[in-house]
Amino acid sequence: MSGCGCCDYHDRPGDCTTAHRHPDSVMVTLSPIRRRLGTEGKQVEVELAAGQVRWLDAQEHAGENIGDADSHVVFVELKEHLDTRSVGDGGRPLGPTPA
Repeated sequence: MSGCGCCDYHDRPGDCTTAHRHPDSVMVTLSPIRRRLGTEGKQVEVELAAGQVRWLDAQEHAGENIGDADSHVVFVELKEHLDTRSVGDGGRPLGPTPA
């Protein structure tokens, strides 16, 4: 699949981002993170250990490092939507099957 990008992100406690958009992505935490994410008047706090791998649907948000340490994550951003109907195995997406 073409159209992927990688983003290496670092920040410090108290650092904030302005509202920005991510396409569908895979996030890998290289350090523990504690963040407050906000969009459209809603906020959620997220805490993840180092070494976590998470799928993120496309989204827009602003964020703040609310932890007591620097955070370091890598995003692999999918720039194009994958049409799973063309995968050739009955339309199932690639990757692990949900339990």
